[in-house]
Amino acid sequence: MSDTLEHFKLHFFAATARMLAQASRVLGGAESVLTRFPFLSAYRQELVELGMDAPEMDTDPRLWAEVLTTWESDVAGHLPLRALREASGLEFDALTLLLATGMVEEDARFGAFFAVMQGTPTVHRPTLGFLNACWRAEEDRGETRAALRRLMNLGLVEVVNRDAPRSEWALHVPGVIWDALRGETAETPTPWLKYHPLCSLERDEPLLVPADLMDALERLPALLATGEVRAVVIRGPRHNGRRTLLRGVASALGRGVLEIEGPQTRDDARWQLVGPLATLLHALPIAVLDPAPGEAAEVPRLAGLDGPLCAVLGRLGGVGGEGVERALTLSVDMPAPDERTRHWERALAGRPCPALSELGARFRYTRGNIRRAARLALAQAALAGREAVLPEDVREAGRALNRQALDTLAVRLSSTGDWGQLAVGHETMRELRHLEARCRSRERLGATVGDSLARQLTSGVRALFQGPSGTGKTLAARLIASALQLDVYRVELSSVVNKYIGETEKNLSRIFALAEELDVVLLFDEGDSLFARRTEVSSSTDRYANLETNYLLQRIESFEGILLVTTNASEAIDPAFQRRMDVVVDFRAPDATERWAIWQMHLPAAHTVEVTLLREVAMRCDLSGGQIRNAVLHASLLALEEGAALGSAHLEAGVHREYRKAGDVCPLRRAGATSLRG
Repeated sequence: MSDTLEHFKLHFFAATARMLAQASRVLGGAESVLTRFPFLSAYRQELVELGMDAPEMDTDPRLWAEVLTTWESDVAGHLPLRALREASGLEFDALTLLLATGMVEEDARFGAFFAVMQGTPTVHRPTLGFLNACWRAEEDRGETRAALRRLMNLGLVEVVNRDAPRSEWALHVPGVIWDALRGETAETPTPWLKYHPLCSLERDEPLLVPADLMDALERLPALLATGEVRAVVIRGPRHNGRRTLLRGVASALGRGVLEIEGPQTRDDARWQLVGPLATLLHALPIAVLDPAPGEAAEVPRLAGLDGPLCAVLGRLGGVGGEGVERALTLSVDMPAPDERTRHWERALAGRPCPALSELGARFRYTRGNIRRAARLALAQAALAGREAVLPEDVREAGRALNRQALDTLAVRLSSTGDWGQLAVGHETMRELRHLEARCRSRERLGATVGDSLARQLTSGVRALFQGPSGTGKTLAARLIASALQLDVYRVELSSVVNKYIGETEKNLSRIFALAEELDVVLLFDEGDSLFARRTEVSSSTDRYANLETNYLLQRIESFEGILLVTTNASEAIDPAFQRRMDVVVDFRAPDATERWAIWQMHLPAAHTVEVTLLREVAMRCDLSGGQIRNAVLHASLLALEEGAALGSAHLEAGVHREYRKAGDVCPLRRAGATSLRG
């Protein structure tokens, strides 16, 4: 039997002795009790063998305290009940009361015992009145009530039926607490808690982090052990090693880890359970916080906690409350290319990868996403019958991660092709090439400028594509992603914008964070609806619309990914957004030469359109690239229905259709070839 379980048993026997004494008083002696409840004979026999069956042991808690103190003096390791008593300021008798409250958790037969003793056939748990009666002396009853209140405040005891009179309150010990008292805790004791025992942390691989962060982490355990620091907050992107770093700190302290996901406000009743449970488990509590933009998560002081408290959260949002007063804050930034290379090497577990350094430079993933992507990349390589992992395997793995995280908020667009598919003016193409170069060098640019400017730069690149509809803005965004070998996701505003206050910002915050973590190109198509000018405040609607705009301004400035915004109404966009754009690309309607190139790119190789007609269409028909595309599609459909190659009549019909859609008169005045215009 382990020390923890033996210690628990001694406390349980103390509670059993108190129950037997009360039953003997009510039922007329010990023999009557054993006759009525035969299962108690085994407990009585164990008390006899331990020499704990003397009457004074049932009524004088000091005797049990002496026994337990003597026993504890021989055990140097962690004892859950001892740690709880010391951290919470509880007396030995209060722990006996706790064990008495939870006896049904240990042996269900005590349920019938309580029902009979209390005269409550349907209540199989001890009531407040019954426990007061067990601690019989009148002078002790006030202390008993105070001890029960303390146990309730600590979350160790809960009331099942608060609508009943107070003396009839049925009490129970939460199952997760009872298991911890016995030293038996599952990996996931509740849906919002996850427990990692110390032995599991000791198997973790050495940390791969920058040298300055490693130095700080090595000093941190000593500060926490001496009490100089009582709380630590680690900020950074999700899946970037925040919890892993704290697991290392916990291991250095000789503690396990208790991860808490869910409570975000100080009034959340779940916080009450955290302090005592972390103490019982000898674990470092790590609260995973996710405050909305402009809000702060509140962490209360955790009663019953015998050590420090840690919290992790993203770069945005705040944290406050007594639990994190004067907390030490560390930032965990995205890994640099050389560190990413080391992470890829470790995550691929020695499998050959000819382009290892390329993976580090090309895929700007968080530390956790590198591990996740590496597992999927290994599977992709195995599926292809290869042992070596190639960049293409990693890209497919990244797409799988993207689909899991982004598909509910954005749509992945095709990102194949090259600049030869885009017919735009020389100046527009020059700016697009400049944008491509800026994206490729976004992590190296800071090293080439002065210190003052370098401190202002991030790895984010923001670009605005402005111009009339159909001039190639969305196509250019897809080709940028293709040139960078990244995926491009178009944000679906219908999935983002929410009529409820604050929900739009939450959705946008989630999209921006995912785009940074997964290194995808984020596209806001027709972004003028979201990036509109701020208005004078004349109603609450205006005020909250301006708040959304202000949030977007701040988030764009801190964004560390590639953001593209397209608009055909640049005058409607707030000037503050334009000032924050690194590159602004103007798309204008194509001239005759560019229209000729667009027609050539869209028409099939086997078309039979007359050259003279095609030249006339390119010269006289002032169509945008999108309209040319639609005209070719319509002409192709007509040709397909006829079973013929796309010819002049089909093309002319497609052109006339586009002019009718726009409400304009087609400038073509050719005789014949008009039967297909409808």
